[in-house]
Amino acid sequence: MMQFVIDAVQAVDPFDETEQQHKGDVVAWIASGDGIYRDQNPAKHLVSYFVLFDKKRGKLMLIDHVKAKLWLPTGGHVELDEDPRTTVLREAYEELQLHPTFEPNVGSVPLFLTVTLTKGANPHTDVSLWYVVSGDSETTLDYDHREMNGYKWLTPDEILATEITELDPHMHRFVRKMQHKLKETR
Repeated sequence: MMQFVIDAVQAVDPFDETEQQHKGDVVAWIASGDGIYRDQNPAKHLVSYFVLFDKKRGKLMLIDHVKAKLWLPTGGHVELDEDPRTTVLREAYEELQLHPTFEPNVGSVPLFLTVTLTKGANPHTDVSLWYVVSGDSETTLDYDHREMNGYKWLTPDEILATEITELDPHMHRFVRKMQHKLKETR
């Protein structure tokens, strides 16, 4: 197993009991020796999410995901032997034509970790490492229309006011954790 995957998981400081349970599940999954990469066709797939954050305007970007039919962070599956941080950079370019930097107040480690059963034709479990990258909500993005119907920038309060059934099921928890993290770094 790649040490950088273990390091990324270990870097997550659980915010609540659910995240603590997810982290324990992920640590056991990695230790089991089962495949973690989609190409290995495991029951669970390793994913790197990245949330674009416009610090100046206090907004986060979500995409209208074509397959999931939900508003989600951007991201994708980690490829065989790929560092999850590299996945963020690769996916940002592939999906948005961006060369992002990791948000300085969060760093290049995942802020959040989730385990989620996906919806759709081929359901599976995504183990998602959530990273935060710097963004600019006033820049028009050239996004991949095969992956997303569009995108929008929202304040944390707007996300928290959105029905969770329209979002990633962990999005409200992520926003609360991010708000807490940003208060700590002030």
